[in-house]
Amino acid sequence: MPSLRTEVTEIVTGLATMGFPDIERALAVRPRNFLHVEGQHFDRLNDALDAGIHSSEFATAWANGVAFGVAADGLRGRPPWSVEWKGNQRPPGYEQIPADLRIDHVFLISCKYGSNILHNPSPGNLFVNLLLDREYRAEAGWYQEVAPAAYQDFYAACRLHVGDSSLPTSVIKVTDEDIKKLREALPRRLTNELGGAYAEFSRKVATETARRWSTNMPTARKREAMLWRLLRLESAPYFVLGESADSKPLRYRVATPWDFRLRFKFRELAVAPSREAQQPVVHWQALVQDETTGAESTVRGHVEIRWSHGRFGPSPEAKVYLDTPHHEVPGYFPLDEPPPASQPALRLFDA
Repeated sequence: MPSLRTEVTEIVTGLATMGFPDIERALAVRPRNFLHVEGQHFDRLNDALDAGIHSSEFATAWANGVAFGVAADGLRGRPPWSVEWKGNQRPPGYEQIPADLRIDHVFLISCKYGSNILHNPSPGNLFVNLLLDREYRAEAGWYQEVAPAAYQDFYAACRLHVGDSSLPTSVIKVTDEDIKKLREALPRRLTNELGGAYAEFSRKVATETARRWSTNMPTARKREAMLWRLLRLESAPYFVLGESADSKPLRYRVATPWDFRLRFKFRELAVAPSREAQQPVVHWQALVQDETTGAESTVRGHVEIRWSHGRFGPSPEAKVYLDTPHHEVPGYFPLDEPPPASQPALRLFDA
């Protein structure tokens, strides 16, 4: 079941597009054309609103939905016939568009709050498969695949620090029970010999990962397509309504690759390992030219390669972050102004 905060940010956004004067009225009506939202969801939202829980999210989600309802890129003052909430439904395949709401079977909306994360795949899916599919398995894990010697050296330093001779000498032979022992015995912050071994391990993983990623994008066409996938530019446009990690409103339309090429010219996508050693990090940077103005802009991000469930777990993740502010990203178009006053205003829809 989605968390209460998720229900607030997503359902309230949808309600606000429907023309109600305020959230209290919307929750009282419980519109039948808001599909997949049940009575229990409305009950929880009513209770949270009355108790002042997630009050900031209520206000932001409502403002975002209202803005979409009147935006020329959005509903243009027309009440929707239907709003659908994805809720806890999970797609059977590899769904690329991160939509939480669908309006009139056409408008797809992603509600994104407090995060600059673009993707969270496995390293192989990102650096080898280039986000085209999820079917990649490194037999001994990504770290063993790209930096086996440095990984073994780091493990050996940890084994020596723990001082437990029952631990296997080879990192590829550790069991779940061994991993549990290591996690309980190792300090949260690695210093001295442990810190040095981890720093070297991080540098080797980042360097080899960046090399492989670059090698798997040998042409400008592949690098441009990689940028589109990093930025989640898909075959259909969709909208992001939410709040950035620094609490600024997010209201923009995500263009398609078709739209991107009509407006921008791709120049380059470069990747490089981080020189910092706190964990394996690969930076990515794209150069794009706006063909309407001639101005060039740079889009920056980074990927953190890290264990998802503690040190020496079998499946690390590759968290892709966007470092450039959303409003400066080519292909992310802010919601435009409301329609002229001569056009009909948003109407209340109580059905």
